[in-house]
Amino acid sequence: MVPHLVTALNGPLLDLEKKILAATPAIERWFRLEWQEHTPPFYCSVDLRNAGFKLAPVDTNLFPGGFNNLSPEMLPLAVQAAMAAIEKYCPDAKNLLMIPERHTRNTFYLQNVARLMQIFRQTGLNIRLGTLDETIKEPTPINLPDGGTLTLEPLEILANGRRVGLKNFDPCTILLNNDLSSGLPPILEDLHEQNVLPPLHAGWAVRRKTNHFSAYDDVVKKFAKLIDVDPWMLNPYFAKVGPVDFQERVGEDALATAVDAVLAKIRKKYKEYGIKETPFVIVKADAGTYGMGIMTVRDASEVRDLNRKQRNKMAVVKDGLEVNNVIVQEGVYSFEHINDAVAEPVVYMIDRYVVGGFYRVHAERGADENLNAPGAHFVPLAFAQQHALPDPHARPGTTAPNRFYMYGVVARLALLAASIELEKTDPNPEVY
Repeated sequence: MVPHLVTALNGPLLDLEKKILAATPAIERWFRLEWQEHTPPFYCSVDLRNAGFKLAPVDTNLFPGGFNNLSPEMLPLAVQAAMAAIEKYCPDAKNLLMIPERHTRNTFYLQNVARLMQIFRQTGLNIRLGTLDETIKEPTPINLPDGGTLTLEPLEILANGRRVGLKNFDPCTILLNNDLSSGLPPILEDLHEQNVLPPLHAGWAVRRKTNHFSAYDDVVKKFAKLIDVDPWMLNPYFAKVGPVDFQERVGEDALATAVDAVLAKIRKKYKEYGIKETPFVIVKADAGTYGMGIMTVRDASEVRDLNRKQRNKMAVVKDGLEVNNVIVQEGVYSFEHINDAVAEPVVYMIDRYVVGGFYRVHAERGADENLNAPGAHFVPLAFAQQHALPDPHARPGTTAPNRFYMYGVVARLALLAASIELEKTDPNPEVY
C-alpha cells in the first residue's frame, strides 16, 4: 500500500529516487564501510517527512516505543536483527533484563513492551521486566487488552554490588526502553560488568537534538556527494537557541532572530527550486519527546506574541523536564495522505537493519503540523513486501518497494548520525 501522494508525480524527489536506485550497490557498500567504523545504536526509529520535493528525517528516537505497530510479517526480520545486535555485546547471552517506561497505564505502550519481549524470546533469551518505579516492591502483573499480562519486578543490586538484576535473575545485558527524561537512575550508573543498551548518555538526561542533527549534517554531505544530489533534499536546516525560559520570556529575541534566519535560508531554496509553498519552521525542545513542547511558526513575530497558554505548553515536556534550549528546525511538509488524513512514515531499525515501519496518520492535523499528538493512529508500512526488492526499471514514483527502499536509506542515514552523535557525547570514550 503506497499512500496517495497529492503532489504531481514529478520534480526533485523523483530525480532523487532515480539516483538512489541507480546507486544501490554503491550505497550499500558505503553503509557497510561506515558500520565498520561506527557501532549502530541498539535500536532506533526515525520520523520522516516526504514533501514531494524533499525527504528528510525530523526526529530520531533511540528508545522506540511503537514495535506493536509493525506488521506481524516483519517479526522474523526483527528477530534476526535482534540476534545480530545481542551477539555483538554478549555472544553467550542467556538472560536479558528490559527496563520499560514508568507509565504503566498507557496500554499502547505496554503492547510495544509485549512485542519486544516476544522478539527477544524468539532469539532464545530469557527476558524479564525490571522497573525504575520505586513504589513497586514485588512482582506486579499488568493486564493487556489482548488478554496477555506483563509482570513488572523491582530492580535489585546483586551480590557483588557491581551488577543489577532481579530476584534470582542475573542478566548479562540490560535493555532500556525508557528514554530517561527524568534523569539518570543511580542504580544503573557505574555498572562495569553488564552492558546497558542503549548507553545511559543516549537518554534525554544527556542527549540533545541539535547534536544529532549536526552529526546528520556531516553524514548527509558525504552521502549526497556519493550520489550527486543537493544535500538539502535530505536535510532540514536547523539552529540551536538557548538559554530560553518561555514563562519568563527569556531568550525571546534570540529565538525570533533564529526563526528569521532559518526561514530566510528556506525561502532561498524554495526560490531555487520554484517551490510555491509557504516556508515554516518547527520550534521544539532540544531534549525530550512524546510530541510535547512543539510549535509550527511561519513568521518570527509569532514567537514574540505567544499567549500564556502557549508559553506554558512550551515550557515543560515529558516528566516535567524544563525546556532551557530549543531547536529551530526547517519544517518539512508531509504530502502523503491516507484516506484524506495527513500521514508521515516512521521507520524502525534494530542494529543496522530496517525491520519495518508504519505511517503515523492524523485526521485533525495539517501538512505543516506535528502529527505526534493525541488522536494519531498507525497504519503498518508495506515493508512486508521486502521480498519485492527495489525495481530499478520501474518508472519513478510508481512502485511501493522503491519508495520504501528510499525511506530505509534516509532512515539509515539518521541511524548512522545517531551512532556518531553517541560516540561524540560518550563520557567514557575509551570503551570503543
